[in-house]
Amino acid sequence: MTTISNSTIAALEEMLQNSARSAPGDYLPVYLSRGNNGDLPIGHLNPEIAGYLQEFLKERSVPLISIGHDRLTIHSGKPKDISHSLQILANQMRIGGFIPGWRNEDFAWVDQNGHKYFHLERAAFRTFGFRSMATHINGHTKGNTIWLGRRSENKPTDPGKLDNIAAGGISADETPWVCARRELWEEAGVPPQLADEIEPVGRIHMRRPIAGRGFHDEVLFVYDLELPHQFIPTNHDGEVSGFIEVTYAEAAARILADEFTSDAAFVTADFILRRNK
Repeated sequence: MTTISNSTIAALEEMLQNSARSAPGDYLPVYLSRGNNGDLPIGHLNPEIAGYLQEFLKERSVPLISIGHDRLTIHSGKPKDISHSLQILANQMRIGGFIPGWRNEDFAWVDQNGHKYFHLERAAFRTFGFRSMATHINGHTKGNTIWLGRRSENKPTDPGKLDNIAAGGISADETPWVCARRELWEEAGVPPQLADEIEPVGRIHMRRPIAGRGFHDEVLFVYDLELPHQFIPTNHDGEVSGFIEVTYAEAAARILADEFTSDAAFVTADFILRRNK
């Protein structure tokens, strides 16, 4: 394995230590009211989006939703009713241009006990700052190389950036394992019998503001997969423009040169540090 310098290792470690950042002080918190169980902060709205929603909610009442100068509150209700009310807000924000890349696919907001409180269009999660979930798979070989995908230039988020061999958001009714196997086939052509070899290795919590979009809060479920020497990834869904096979040292250099998506940078850095021990 090509030697990775101590300074590079230190830079990757520092980056991972800063994976979860607090929301800026001027962001409006979003709370989920749970009756006798108290209010739980579950999101953040940037000032521009918060102001837009405050004006909208002055003109129209939306069930289970209230907003003040210091918070937006989602009041307790059945998941289907909360989902309906949030969809009204999301549709309005889409009209206002605050939700690019609408996917017609739902994510679910899940609490620490695994209960799903609502479903919502996945593109709206960053606008509200809701915590979403995704899977990322490190595709590596016995020769100490790692496969990376390059995102299509047509992607609404991070076009042309480097990504893991496969990665994707966990839709409302998926488990991380099911999502990982699906993404491996769709993005890299990994057949089911090989995808069954994925190894769960941990989770990474990402939190950061995104200029003009909102607040990105996502839990990344991370898997490793050793690929046969003769395997060549092939994209099936049009979301990846091509693949490269690089050494760990080159992957580290590309991370520090800001060639990766932020999520894939953290996942790949974690992989390199684990392999470098």
